[in-house]
Amino acid sequence: MRLFVALDLPEAVRQAFRELISQLKKSCPNARWVRPEGIHVTLKFIGHTDENNVEPICAALAPIRSEQPVEMEFRGLGFFPHERRPRVLWCAVGASANLARLAADVVRALEPLGIPGEAREYVPHLTLARLEPEKISPAEFQKLERAAEEAAGSSFGSARESEFYLFESMLKPTGAEYRRVQAFPFAKGSV
Repeated sequence: MRLFVALDLPEAVRQAFRELISQLKKSCPNARWVRPEGIHVTLKFIGHTDENNVEPICAALAPIRSEQPVEMEFRGLGFFPHERRPRVLWCAVGASANLARLAADVVRALEPLGIPGEAREYVPHLTLARLEPEKISPAEFQKLERAAEEAAGSSFGSARESEFYLFESMLKPTGAEYRRVQAFPFAKGSV
């Protein structure tokens, strides 16, 4: 199984990204665009793991708590690692401070199970497209860059989340599909 831990999005936010991706796709049809129904805020990518590890993972995640739900706003577009060598088009996630703490708590809870922590600082974002330089011409990328700049100031909605999920990622020829394995209410009063 290929697993990750993430916050899901409300349908109104998902719809805003459906419309954005539909517009941006016209500029760069050769990018690998994510399916809007699969967009999520990753807290921790676990990767391939044996099915027997699901129960211990769930047991480790269950006690995680926060005083408040996580507040998020989705605004601004950018490229990872940077615009000169873009590999990913992403949307920024402005969030309450407890989002970073929640991600750190998830990492700490999983480390005793042999799931390594992260080498990089946690940067919440939503992946919108993966860019493979060999498949995208410079002219096509310039069109995407201009379209992204035009949409960069737009707000794509907000969310207030009090649950996170363990997801299974199933890789298919049509793209990754995600299945919720377990929900974890984490905000005080949501249990």
